[in-house]
Amino acid sequence: MDSVLVLNGPNLNLLGTREPDIYGSETLDDIRAKTEGRAAERGLAVDFRQSNAEHELIGWIQGAKGQAAGIILNAGAFTHTSLAIADALAAVALPVVEVHLSNIYRREHFRHHSYVSRQAEGVICGFGSESYVLAVDAMAHVLGRKGENRTSRKAAPSRTPNKASRAARTATKKKRS
Repeated sequence: MDSVLVLNGPNLNLLGTREPDIYGSETLDDIRAKTEGRAAERGLAVDFRQSNAEHELIGWIQGAKGQAAGIILNAGAFTHTSLAIADALAAVALPVVEVHLSNIYRREHFRHHSYVSRQAEGVICGFGSESYVLAVDAMAHVLGRKGENRTSRKAAPSRTPNKASRAARTATKKKRS
């Protein structure tokens, strides 16, 4: 069973009470339960963590290499400020799905830029806690696609025509002349 590291950045521990008009009323534990439930349905194990410390998130990202199949990351405000997190993601070279509860593109202008996005397979935002469920689905898709590439590398059909097909085309051309 593939394991996915789900990382949550600063202030996400305050979900449920922090600006519920933007982030909803569900707690991070509620989101964890939803995420783990969907992951189980998709045949994935989840390691769900939260930290307000950038260095701790970076350590977890670095530690994922060789341990996790991919990372789902809600870096919170670090999304818009942390080159160090982006560098860590690039260094481990694992599939990343960036996730946000709110639609960052409908918010303040400074939230429109993400250092994480350049390293991510895709970004899911604006669907509240459902964003995490969608991120699990996206990660399952990405991992499935990568698995197919590893296990079923079929030889591509030859672009060079064989003698029989060349002869058939030559005979057809002569009939037309």
